[in-house]
Amino acid sequence: MRFLLLVTLGLPTLLFFLLSLFSLVDRPLSERATGRLVPFTLVPAFAASLGLVLFSPSHTELAFSPFGVIAGQTFEFRLILDWLSLPFLVLILLLCGVTGIFAHRYLHKESGYNRFFVLFSLFIVGMEFAALAGSMETLVAAWELLGLSSALLIAFFHERPEPIRNALRVWTIYRIGDLGMIFAACLAHHWTGTGAFGPVFASGRASLALLILLAAMGKSALVPFSTWLPRAMEGPTPSSAIFYGALSVHLGAFLLLRAAPLLDANPGVAWLVVAIGLATSLYGTFVGRAQTDIKCALAFASLTQVGVIVAEIGLGLRLIPLIHLLGHASLRTLQFLRAPSLLHDMHRIENAVGSHLPRTGLHYEKLLPLRFRFRLYRAALERGYLEALLRDWVARPFLAAAAFLDRLELKWLSALERREK
Repeated sequence: MRFLLLVTLGLPTLLFFLLSLFSLVDRPLSERATGRLVPFTLVPAFAASLGLVLFSPSHTELAFSPFGVIAGQTFEFRLILDWLSLPFLVLILLLCGVTGIFAHRYLHKESGYNRFFVLFSLFIVGMEFAALAGSMETLVAAWELLGLSSALLIAFFHERPEPIRNALRVWTIYRIGDLGMIFAACLAHHWTGTGAFGPVFASGRASLALLILLAAMGKSALVPFSTWLPRAMEGPTPSSAIFYGALSVHLGAFLLLRAAPLLDANPGVAWLVVAIGLATSLYGTFVGRAQTDIKCALAFASLTQVGVIVAEIGLGLRLIPLIHLLGHASLRTLQFLRAPSLLHDMHRIENAVGSHLPRTGLHYEKLLPLRFRFRLYRAALERGYLEALLRDWVARPFLAAAAFLDRLELKWLSALERREK
């Protein structure tokens, strides 16, 4: 079993180090070499993950303490192999392998080809350790790798200012959610003396449940953090598919599944999870109906289903949301990868027919008065004005308060200087 685990985790890590090493010495691998190296490492890793599902015990934990006990706190690198982590691990390697093979041809002769695969392999490593994480410190480290690779791939086309601007926006929202994860890890060590999930989740602390919910909201774009999702579409289609259609956007829901004992011990937090999930689902379907860009439309469709999955977790379901997550991630990956050629095929059909294809799915809208429909359509085009509300009522007051404190500090320092003179 340990050999299978080593192959599963080691080969994607080796892929990242090989691609990075050749890039650091300014000798990046050719497209042909990279195209062969990606399946050469990910296919055996996927096979090994299937072996783990078949041959590992029902629940296995592996712990390694590189730092030992510091100030009474045990810092462990811990992995869990159970009914939740192993199916998600298989899904990660399957979808990343398919996306990697697709990206090899999709990014042919792209100037950032090698840079894409370096960041893509870093994302795979982060996702694997996030799926298998059995302690808060392991999860925090994997969480940071995912956030970094996501932001850098959103800014992939850095010759244009808009991808850079959107990557910074996404990174800012990520960091707000990451505060929940970091504070949860600190409080877990303070209260339990360890970051292992067993003692942490058994503590039943409502504050830990709320902090983990904050981290999940930021990573899965749950309301009110949903505004970063369309901005993330600035990246290449393969990264959009694997990040915001399949894996990364579901990681918050996966974290809530892992922290299910905390939700069971805190019914109030569980009902809050249900409310946030339903609000996210309604927001996603409302805004997604007015999107004119296919990637954004698919992103909001993903958000709708993620909201439903989160609501299922809050209601106390466990197996159903896991199956929902696995199936939805697979479907969205295929839809994202098919999207560019689908547009081409649709235009060919329209040219052959001589008119636009009829719209489908407009059922409930027909029951509304036309004037009210136009107002809803405008609100959906503005994405529910959520970003404007956050900008005017959260970001600007925060910046104003920070500027006021900065001026106050400068005045205080000037007063101290005058007093010393």
